[in-house]
Amino acid sequence: MKAIANVLDELTIPADLVVKKPDGSVRCTACGHRCLVRAGRRGVCQVRFNQDGELRVPWGYVAALNADPVEKKPFYHFLPGSTALTFGMLGCDYHCEFCQNWLTSQALRDPASDESAYLVRRITPEQIVSAARSSGAEVIASSYNEPLITSEWAVGIFKQAIQAGMKCVYVSNGNATPEVLEYLRPYLSGMKIDLKSMQDKRYRQLGGVLNNVLDTIQRVKEMGLWLEVVTLVIPGFNDSTDELWEMARFLTGISKDIPWHVTAFHADYKMQDTENTPARTLLRAAEIGNEAGLHYVYAGNLPGRVDAYENTICPNCNTTLVKRRGYFIAEDRVTDEGTCPKCGTAVAGVWRTKAPDQPGEAV
Repeated sequence: MKAIANVLDELTIPADLVVKKPDGSVRCTACGHRCLVRAGRRGVCQVRFNQDGELRVPWGYVAALNADPVEKKPFYHFLPGSTALTFGMLGCDYHCEFCQNWLTSQALRDPASDESAYLVRRITPEQIVSAARSSGAEVIASSYNEPLITSEWAVGIFKQAIQAGMKCVYVSNGNATPEVLEYLRPYLSGMKIDLKSMQDKRYRQLGGVLNNVLDTIQRVKEMGLWLEVVTLVIPGFNDSTDELWEMARFLTGISKDIPWHVTAFHADYKMQDTENTPARTLLRAAEIGNEAGLHYVYAGNLPGRVDAYENTICPNCNTTLVKRRGYFIAEDRVTDEGTCPKCGTAVAGVWRTKAPDQPGEAV
C-alpha cells in the first residue's frame, strides 16, 4: 500500500485560507498556528502543504462517517434528539497525549497512526449529503479530527447541506483565526469548543496557545453562532478547584447561557497511567459552574452517576425541561417557541419551531 502521505497528498485541492508570499512561501490561516510554509514543506498539522508555491489542502475523502444523536457531539441545546451525520478526515494541529481519537487525529504526526490510511474513503459532498438524508439527519457535523484544518472540505459539504435544509456544526479545539471563522460564518450554525485548561503552559504542552482558544470562544459568541463548551476533566491536569473556578468565571463573563459540559477522562493514547475521572470530580466541577452563575451545566459520559446534571433545567423556576440518560432523551418539554412550559422563560439554544422538518431557531 502507498505511504499514508502519498495517499493523502493525492486527495487535495488549492487552499482558500492562505496568503501567498513573493518568495513562494505561503501563510496558512486555517488555525491559530498561522504556519509560514515554504515550498516542499508542511504545516504543523502535516496535512496542509506547499507544493511549488501553492498551499494544498485536504479534499474528497472521509476517514469516518457516522450518524449519531447530536447529544454525542455533545450539543444539548441544538435540535435535541436530532440525528447528526458526522464526518471526519485525518490530522490535527494539536498533539494531546490524552486524545481519544488519536488514530485519526495524529496521522502523519505519529507512526502509530499510519494504519489510519486504511480508513480513507473517497467521497463527494453530494454523497455525504445523500447519506445524511438517508439517515434522517437534520445536522451535519465536522469532527473526529480537527475540523479547522480541513475547513475548505467542510464548506464544500456545508454548501450542499444547507441547500438540503440541514444545519451545520463544528466540533473543534478552538484554535481558530478570525479569517477561518469569517470563512465558515455563512455556513456554520453552531460550534462546540474544547476548553482544556486555563493555564497557557498546559496548552503549550498540547501544541497550542490558551489565548487563541479564549479569543475563539468570545468571537464565536459575538458572531451569533450557537456555542457549547466542553472541558475534559483530567486528574492532575486541570481538575483543581481553582482552575475549574477560573474556567467557569471566564464563561460566565461572556454569557451565562453558554452550556458547559464537564466530561470524564479515561486512560487513552499516551496517558495510560492517569486514573479515570471519578463521578465525584465531575459533580464538583458542575457545582462550581452552577455557583459561578452558568445557567446550563452538564456532567457528561458517566450516565446515571451524575445526579440531575444530565438534564436541562429551567434557570428561572428549576423545572426539568429535557431529561436525558447518556445520549438519549427520555423527555423534552421545551416548547416550540423555545421556552419553559411552566414559567415561559426563554431557554437558550437552537430549537425546532412548529414542526421537526423546519429549521430550528436560535434563542
